[in-house]
Amino acid sequence: MTAQHDTEVRSGVTAAVEDRYPTRLEHAIEPIPRQEPVVWGGVADGPLSQHHLDGFSEYGYLVAPETVSDDWLPLLRREMDRVAMDLDADDPRVIREPGGTIRSIFEPHLLSDLVAQVVRLDTVLPVARQLLGGDVYIHQARINLMPGFTGTGFYWHSDFETWHAEDGMPAIRAVSCSIALTENFPYNGSLMVIPGSHQTFYPCVGATPEDNHDTSLVAQNIGVPDETTLTKAVDEHDIHQFTGPPGTALWFDANLLHGSGSNITPLPRSNVFLVFNSVDNALTDPFAAPRPRPEYLAARGAQAVT
Repeated sequence: MTAQHDTEVRSGVTAAVEDRYPTRLEHAIEPIPRQEPVVWGGVADGPLSQHHLDGFSEYGYLVAPETVSDDWLPLLRREMDRVAMDLDADDPRVIREPGGTIRSIFEPHLLSDLVAQVVRLDTVLPVARQLLGGDVYIHQARINLMPGFTGTGFYWHSDFETWHAEDGMPAIRAVSCSIALTENFPYNGSLMVIPGSHQTFYPCVGATPEDNHDTSLVAQNIGVPDETTLTKAVDEHDIHQFTGPPGTALWFDANLLHGSGSNITPLPRSNVFLVFNSVDNALTDPFAAPRPRPEYLAARGAQAVT
């Protein structure tokens, strides 16, 4: 199923962009097979072996140990604290738990030279370019914090569903890199994924409310698959969980279903989260929202990272 989507006017002509992934609908429709490749580059285009590329293509994710070396980790943790202290309490880039503790800080790569360096590490940027087949830019970046005892989880979802509906990302040609700054145990709210689910787009029911991002960044209720859909996906694909020491990165496809449970342990969990989008997949108008989300959530200038 496809639809035509009008985007910005250039030179007096309105360019129509095909909506291959309709979502936020009045009624349920069948899942839609993925229309794009998962891996856009080859072995010669970056550091990943054919084995790694094949695994990413099949499962939709890749675990990369020692993406950030041990000597960087204490510096990044201190920098995370500094950024949190420097921002005003009402800065919209700071997302808080219902109790007031910080949940996420957006745009850390613009607030911190150190995080900007992480984006350009040889273990990071070349991987993004290889997976996406060319130049990339940061669509979104954030620091995620899950404190002990009070860190709340995040329900199952596809990031691409949100980026398509609310940001106007046309195609599934983006990848996320979550770099652990603390130990990820099976019991402190570490990320779970449904391997193979990236090959299917699951349209969601329900219109996007005005300024949905004001609440969805704490608890996402719109743009999530229903329980029947999730049950079928898990029956078909299973669930894998990301665990590992600090410095490990989880790379995962934009359309991979993922979520996390709450952290009721005393062991906090934090990560640097980078979203790379292909420069050839620049944002248009939102496909299923009244207006685009703010720039700190979705960069609209597709300027390649160098």
